[in-house]
Amino acid sequence: MTQWMKTGVAMAALLSLAGCNSVAPSFGGGGNLGGGGGVAPVRAAPAGQVYASQLPPPPPPPATPVAQTPPPGQTPPGQTPAPGAQPAAQPTKTASAAPVTREGLVGAWRVSSGGGNCQIFMALTQWTGGYRAASRGCPGQVADVSAWDVSGSQVVLKDSGGSTVATLSNAGGTRYEGTTSGGQSVSLYR
Repeated sequence: MTQWMKTGVAMAALLSLAGCNSVAPSFGGGGNLGGGGGVAPVRAAPAGQVYASQLPPPPPPPATPVAQTPPPGQTPPGQTPAPGAQPAAQPTKTASAAPVTREGLVGAWRVSSGGGNCQIFMALTQWTGGYRAASRGCPGQVADVSAWDVSGSQVVLKDSGGSTVATLSNAGGTRYEGTTSGGQSVSLYR
């Protein structure tokens, strides 16, 4: 009977010790809650290869529409004028009176200059000479554009030193036309 008693006491002691280890949570950060091994480590972000390649050039600028209906007193295209009529003057393209705002210029623009096409992205981040701009694949002086601003009713494109690269005026809608400081024509459009 003493043997049974000793075995019973030993079993009770072992069970109480085993129970204390698995039930008592640890608040120190390294404890075992619910049988897990603590906080699982964070998996690393996937690391793949990065590829670089040249993007195709942007499409050419859209053609500006020309009025097909002549004003009163002019001869329609393809018809001969009446005897004694004087030839009518060709209509001239006038700039839009829409105000130029910085907010209206933010975003991606296509550019046509020097026979080439490219892209310019304009942001409202303060930069040398105005606001941040980034050109991509642009020919000639337009490749130097890194800033822009609005001066009155004109858009001014600038280089990293704040010098003017090109000045453009609204040619209607979302199209601006002007020249670079070297005299080359530039069109900015969406």
